[in-house]
Amino acid sequence: MTQPDQRRIRKAVFPVAGLGTRFLPATKTVPKEMLPVIDKPLIQYAVDEAIEAGCDTLIFITNRYKHAVADYFDKAYELEQKLERAGKHEQLALVRNVLPEGVRAVFVTQTEALGLGHAVLCAKEVIGDEPFAVLLPDDLIWNRGPGALKQMADAAAASGCSSIAVQDVPPEKTASYGIVATGDFANRQGRITRIVEKPSPESAPSNLAVVGRYILSPRIFGILESTTPGAGGEIQLTDAIERLLGEECVDAYRFRGTRFDCGTHIGLIEATIRYALDHEKLSDAAAQMMQSALRELGVEEIS
Repeated sequence: MTQPDQRRIRKAVFPVAGLGTRFLPATKTVPKEMLPVIDKPLIQYAVDEAIEAGCDTLIFITNRYKHAVADYFDKAYELEQKLERAGKHEQLALVRNVLPEGVRAVFVTQTEALGLGHAVLCAKEVIGDEPFAVLLPDDLIWNRGPGALKQMADAAAASGCSSIAVQDVPPEKTASYGIVATGDFANRQGRITRIVEKPSPESAPSNLAVVGRYILSPRIFGILESTTPGAGGEIQLTDAIERLLGEECVDAYRFRGTRFDCGTHIGLIEATIRYALDHEKLSDAAAQMMQSALRELGVEEIS
C-alpha cells in the first residue's frame, strides 16, 4: 500500500444533479437540495458543515437544468439593496453570508446522470492531487458539537487515511445501504476490509452502513476512470472504494450526531421537528404546537 496522505482537506464536492423525483411536484422547479429545514435549505447545512471542517473551495456537481443552487450562492443585488434601504441589517447579513469571505463556489455540469462515482469524477480537474470531501446534502446530520465532517477531518488528518462515515442500522435494513466490514474500532474509527453495496441481511458483513460523508484520496479519480459501469449503467462510488482498499487505507468513522435521510418524506419531517425543537427562538412554541396536535389526534402527551 502507498504511504498515508496527511494533508488536511480544503475542497468539498456536493453532487446535486439528481432530479429529486420522490418530492414531485415540489421538485419540478425547486431542487431537492433547496428544500428548507426551518429557515435554511438542505444544501446550506451541508455547506456550513464543510466550511466548519476547513474547506474553502466548494464544488457543486449539477446538471444543465438546475440553476437554483447556483442562484442561491450568487449575489442577490436587488434584494440586498432593498434590505439595506429598509434597515433590515440582520436579514441582509443572512443573505450576504451564505458563503463567508474567502470561500469560493465552483459549478461543474454533469452532462449525463451516470451515478455518484461519475459525479465525483467530474470534480477531478478542480480537486487536483489532494484529499477532498464528498457530502450528500440528503443526509442531514444534527448535533450540538463539531459537525460530522469536522470530526472525520480531524481523524483523517491524524491517520492519513481516506474515511467514510458509518452508522449502525438494524440488520433488516442492510439492503438499503452500502455495508462495510472493519477491524476493531478505536476512537470511533476502524480500518475497512470490505465494502458491499446493498447486501441482504444474510450476506451483509456487518450492520455498519455508509452515510453520505466521505474523505477520499485523489487516487480515487484514477480508479473511477477505469471502473466499469454497474447497475443501470452507472459508475458506482462504492465499487471504486472497494478497489481503493487494495491500494490505500480507508477507515470507517462512526460519527457523533443524528443522521436524517432527507431524501425521504419522513426523514425531512424528522429533521424539521428536531431542528425546530433545538431552535433558540422556536423551540418552546414548536413543542407546544406538537403537543397540541398530538392531543387533537388522541395521542397521549409526550413528557
